[in-house]
Parts: sequence; structure tokens; C-alpha cells
Amino acid sequence: MDDGATDPATEAFLAHRALLFTVAYEMLGSAADAEDVLQETWLRWAAADPGQVRDQRAYLVRITTRQALNRLRSVKRRREAYVGSWLPEPLLTAPDVAEDAELAESVSMALMLVLETLSPAERAVFVLREVFDVGYGEIAAAVGRSPSAVRQIAHRARRHVEARRPRRSASSQEGRAVLESFRRAIETGNPQVLLEVLAPDVVLMSDGGGVRHAALRPVTGAERVARMFAGGIGRLEGALTAEPVTVNGGAALLVRLDGEVDGVVAVRVEDARITGLYYVRNPRKLSHIASETPLTLR
Repeated sequence: MDDGATDPATEAFLAHRALLFTVAYEMLGSAADAEDVLQETWLRWAAADPGQVRDQRAYLVRITTRQALNRLRSVKRRREAYVGSWLPEPLLTAPDVAEDAELAESVSMALMLVLETLSPAERAVFVLREVFDVGYGEIAAAVGRSPSAVRQIAHRARRHVEARRPRRSASSQEGRAVLESFRRAIETGNPQVLLEVLAPDVVLMSDGGGVRHAALRPVTGAERVARMFAGGIGRLEGALTAEPVTVNGGAALLVRLDGEVDGVVAVRVEDARITGLYYVRNPRKLSHIASETPLTLR
């Protein structure tokens, strides 16, 4: 696609590109897969006659949903064979994403992991209805089901997500303050300071994808998580630094070892303690932390 073109089809696509990417990313949890879906969407859009499309935004969302749903069914099988824990691909996001509570929650690591437990159809319906407020009739056209079936799927998916959705997270300001204490703790390797910022039932998930060292299963409990971080830092040969960034609309750290990117640590904070740690070390998932990714619900 030539981004420099000014024809009506290109202009319409570019006007809605951030929305289409957000839809695809929330359905797939992978920026790379979302980009591929957008390319497929563009090819189908370019072959259409924009003059015959009454609602270009709805039409583009429908194409994107269909392509993302097809891809989601295939990646589901691929993720079953993934080495260790699978985490969503982190996105460096602008500070204003963190200020939009609805958008920030919808792309948070915590909620994205809950969406992973849905079937492809449930995830598509939930994302379109609960996140983007798309009507049942339009969702039915996008997923190839009847409106009544879509309503049933939406009810089932909503109930499933609500049962697993994390409790209300802290404000972005509180999250940054707790993250700063955590940053100092991991840079010094001080386990006592780590214990002070970790909730007793904290859960650590790390994703190395079989390429980088990572725990193969979630680690639960403040003492176990603190020992794991302190022990790992103690074995490092090099200088560890952690830079505060906004990832997926929330507080996070960009971790470097001797200046080279080692990974991204996203957190969930509740009651001034860290209850969730998500450490993405798989280098294949770190391509979208160099520059901000535009996201929108509209």
C-alpha cells in the first residue's frame, strides 16, 4: 500500500487505520498479526467500490473482524504449542492512552490475558460489543452468525470475562509511584524492598518464547517472586537499568542489560501493591516498543 497516495479509498483507510489496528490487536494480542490483518483488510478494501459503501467505518471494521477471526483460529492452535507462558505483545503507547480509562483497560495485559481464555467467536463478539459498542446486527454480519446467536455469545462471553476480570486497578499516578519503588528494587537487587511493593498473592508471568530464559509457569507469592528477581539479577553479568514507560496504557518498565533491550515488565497495581507482573523477554515480541503505537476506540 502506498501511504503517499491520495485517492478516496486510501484516505478512508488511513482515516480509520488506528481503529482497525486496535480492533485487530484486541482480538489477537499480537501486533505483528494485527499488522498482517490490516494488510489483508486493505487488499479487500482496495478491491471494493467506496462509492457503493454507505458506512465506510462499519464496512472496514467488518472486514478487519473477519480477517482477525480467521487468523485467531489458526494462532490458537499455534499458542497451544508455545514454550512457557504466552503474553500479549507489548505496545509502547502515548500517555493519553493511560488517561482514557476505558481504552487503557481494554488493552491492559491483565484483560488481554482474560480474553485469551475465550473461544475465537466469543472474543470477537466481546471485543466488538463491550469494547467498541458495535450493534448486534453489525456484529452478526462480521462474524457470520444470526443476531440472536450473537446475543447469546455476548452474554456467555461477558459472564466469563466478569468472573475472571481483575479488580479495579489503581490510578495511573499511583501505578507510576509503585512502579518507581519496584524499579529501584530490581536495579539494586534488594529483596526486602521488593517484598514491600509486592502483594502477598502477586503473580509473575514471564514470556521468553523458548528464545530467552523465563519461568515456564506462573510464579505465585511475594517471597517466591522476590527471590526469583533477586536471584536472577544477582547472576547477571552486566549493568541492569529500567526505564519507566507506558505500555498498553499502563505503567511499565523497559529493561536494558548493558544498554541492550532485555524485555518489558508491565504491572497491575491494586491498593498500592503490585498484584500482577508480566515480563516479556521474547525478542520477537519487542518490535513495537521503539515508537508509540496509536490506539483508539473510535
